[in-house]
Amino acid sequence: MTESDRLAGRNLDLRLGASVHTSDGHHAGTLQRIVVDAESWDPRALIVRETNWFSGRTLAPAAGMMVAEVIVPLGAIAAAGPDGIRLSLDKRETRALPPYLSYQYKPLERGDTLRFAAALAGGSLGVGPMFPLLEEVADKPAGEIEIRHGENVMIGHGGDKLGTVQDVLFDEGELVGIVVRATGFFAHDVVVQVRFLDRSDDMALFLRMTPEDVKRLSEAPSQA
Repeated sequence: MTESDRLAGRNLDLRLGASVHTSDGHHAGTLQRIVVDAESWDPRALIVRETNWFSGRTLAPAAGMMVAEVIVPLGAIAAAGPDGIRLSLDKRETRALPPYLSYQYKPLERGDTLRFAAALAGGSLGVGPMFPLLEEVADKPAGEIEIRHGENVMIGHGGDKLGTVQDVLFDEGELVGIVVRATGFFAHDVVVQVRFLDRSDDMALFLRMTPEDVKRLSEAPSQA
């Protein structure tokens, strides 16, 4: 039985931006992204951004922090509703959750060698200080994608944009659809059911629709 199967039948209200608390009452962070299966759209994990206090940043305000998001398995959700998400993990267990993003050095590309040489020479070629080239690597299987607030929602694969993700809608652990802050066609937020979601990636969500389909929907009278 998968984690999404275990969620079935539970009244879980998963909303982007929801507060996440530990089982012993500590505010751990906010829900930033939901990782879903790229084929079935079933939820796989929550990505939570820790608060400055919970991550320890408050204790060292002048220090930087490379990782601020952790992976929360679905099985660690005790309850989720309008008041936020409560985990079955206490403070210590939540702080032991794995980070979602790791950072790796990117391979050098054409032109990078010259810029590094200039940096080592004190910037004599007019380039600014050089920093290590890092890339973010999401700690998730290749067959899963993330849905996050502000992500682009594209109409088909022709380059037309419907808007950006505002929220996600779940019913008993099943993705029902997404709320889109539309631009152009609609003057208000719209709900896009999961049936319209096409194969997507971590750069954008794609709809199984054409601009003509969206235009007809925008002109159709709303029903109560």
